Amino acid sequence: MNADPLLLILTIADMLAGDRHVAVGAASPIPGAAALLAQAEAAHRMHVTILHSETENRFTEGSRELFDAACQGRIDTFFLGGVQIDGAANINLVGTGPYPQAERRFAGSFGSALMYAAVPKVILFREEHSPRTLVEKVDFISAPGTNAPEVWRQGGCHALVTGRAVFGFDRGAARFRLDQIHPGESVEGIRAATGFAFDPGTPRPTPEPKLDRLERLAEQIAPRVARFYPEFAHRLWGIG
Repeated sequence: MNADPLLLILTIADMLAGDRHVAVGAASPIPGAAALLAQAEAAHRMHVTILHSETENRFTEGSRELFDAACQGRIDTFFLGGVQIDGAANINLVGTGPYPQAERRFAGSFGSALMYAAVPKVILFREEHSPRTLVEKVDFISAPGTNAPEVWRQGGCHALVTGRAVFGFDRGAARFRLDQIHPGESVEGIRAATGFAFDPGTPRPTPEPKLDRLERLAEQIAPRVARFYPEFAHRLWGIG
């Protein structure tokens, strides 16, 4: 069972508190909506870059400027996903099955490894939470969750958000910790749906959405999201 996308938007928005610049890649409507909500709720000036949007993206040369900004330390948070994510926070965007004769091939890694290493807070997001997507070991490492001690990186995994739960990540131990459980879920159910071992921690329930935040989403954020994710906005809010 996956949580309501609105709950996921609010959950991710809470994780962006205090950020100055949040960047969101392509095909990420839930993180994109969350970033815009966090921007609207921030007490300080927050910049949001959504690469899939013409209105929410001031970069004019595409990914090159994004990579430059990341390497210069001008992006606080970025989102990554994966066909597979394993217990060491490695992600696979290439394909499933023994490489190079993969059973299924996907779009590829692009700049994921650079962004994972450069951006201080990377939030992994995968709505589907199953042993198929959260695996013991990815079939191909598109971007590593950790590096050897002699390899410097300023960025890395901060958390993993799924349709069932939120995991924090201990970079020193290279291990996920269960931090939040979405409504209707249990530790036992999450363990059965997760292909990797994790620290059970002391998880708290994900807060239920508050009416005023849902209203702000529908009235202020949804029309902006509809400009670059029209099908998503129509499905959630019936607009567009």
